[in-house]
Amino acid sequence: MSSRRRITVALVGLIVLVLGGWLVKDLGSGADTGMQTEALSALPPQASQTWRLIQRDGPFPYPHNDGVVFANREKLLPEKPGGYYHEYTVPTPGSADRGPRRLITGGPRELYYTGDHYASFVIVDPSR
Repeated sequence: MSSRRRITVALVGLIVLVLGGWLVKDLGSGADTGMQTEALSALPPQASQTWRLIQRDGPFPYPHNDGVVFANREKLLPEKPGGYYHEYTVPTPGSADRGPRRLITGGPRELYYTGDHYASFVIVDPSR
């Protein structure tokens, strides 16, 4: 194999690796946040119900609390400008109030779940 051909093959391989890494990162694997990704179907069933309400823009069971800006004071989600995240109640059966469970939305493909009132989060894959 000629020197020129080897260089061409090496460059093409490098480009494929870079594009592949960029694609994996863009798909929201969670590696850059340290959070694990969970299927929506693996969360409590009320999370799926809340997700359906979010997609339909309501009506929400707590209209004064659902859809409000989530400030990310805990700094557990990726840092974004104010107003980027919004929170929605995931009802907790048997709870006298809203309970600790929430879905947090960000950009068009960002969804997070907390079952412990913002102490921890998982990335949610709503397609699963």
